[in-house]
Amino acid sequence: MRIKAAALLSIAILMSAGCIRPRYVRSDPVLRATAPQAAGLSEHVIVVSVDGLRPDAIAAFEATTLKKLIREGSYTLSATTILPSKTLPSHTSMLTGQLPGVHGVSWNTNMSLNRRPITTPTVFGVLRSKGYVTAAFFSKSKFTSLQQPGTLDYSQAPGFFTQWPANRTVRDVERYLAAERPHLLFVHFGDPDNAGHHFGWMSPQYGEAVHAVDFAITRILASAERSFGPGNFTLIVTADHGGHKRNHGSDDPRDMTIPWIAWGRAVKPGQLSQSVKTMDTAATVLWLFRVGDAGNWAGQPVVGAF
Repeated sequence: MRIKAAALLSIAILMSAGCIRPRYVRSDPVLRATAPQAAGLSEHVIVVSVDGLRPDAIAAFEATTLKKLIREGSYTLSATTILPSKTLPSHTSMLTGQLPGVHGVSWNTNMSLNRRPITTPTVFGVLRSKGYVTAAFFSKSKFTSLQQPGTLDYSQAPGFFTQWPANRTVRDVERYLAAERPHLLFVHFGDPDNAGHHFGWMSPQYGEAVHAVDFAITRILASAERSFGPGNFTLIVTADHGGHKRNHGSDDPRDMTIPWIAWGRAVKPGQLSQSVKTMDTAATVLWLFRVGDAGNWAGQPVVGAF
């Protein structure tokens, strides 16, 4: 009874602090200036991160839309993530263009005692400071640390103990794009990672999760075409890490190797010959907008894709 009472008390405290409820953040539009018109290669960029997606899963499970993006876009199936190959450190590197030694994120949960505010500039903050509209849809609660005040015009993440499936996240994205036209849209899907931890990477259940995300990306493409116009946006699809057995985080190539696919406006089709690292995603986004604030970042623009 004492254990149960303590658990209920802990949940009550978290609820009163707003930790369990979903976190929706809207920044004051008055603070936003008018973004430069037609300054870059693309006026709208969408970055989709598929949590735990191994590159070999795309063909193994016949992910139709991802295969189409590879066929029509620029891609590598041998990009690499950071070590530790875990969700929050990897995504922080993806969105700051920096290694963990710089951004300082080594934890992988909101409950970590080591958790502290992320002060390294994100791609969201850099772009918004230049007048661009930014939005992010996170499907895991740990991403609240990346919802930095003033960096995102709109963002959402579930509360503690909650993960939103792809169909929930993409429905929210569709609703948002029906009314808004952000310059940078980031979407995170966690289904493959969740299936990998429960059933194993490359298991049938993992394959079902890959299919769910593949269909969600199809829906994002349709919504983006309605919002931005056909051919008027650039899409980047990547992952934070892979996995093997029921885990990830090591330097095993199955954990470290990720896909990196660019498709749409200004993209030059074909397989990339240059090596790509997860930090390069943020640098590439700034380069597409012709924003030069990535000079001291570890990431470099993947110019060979365009």
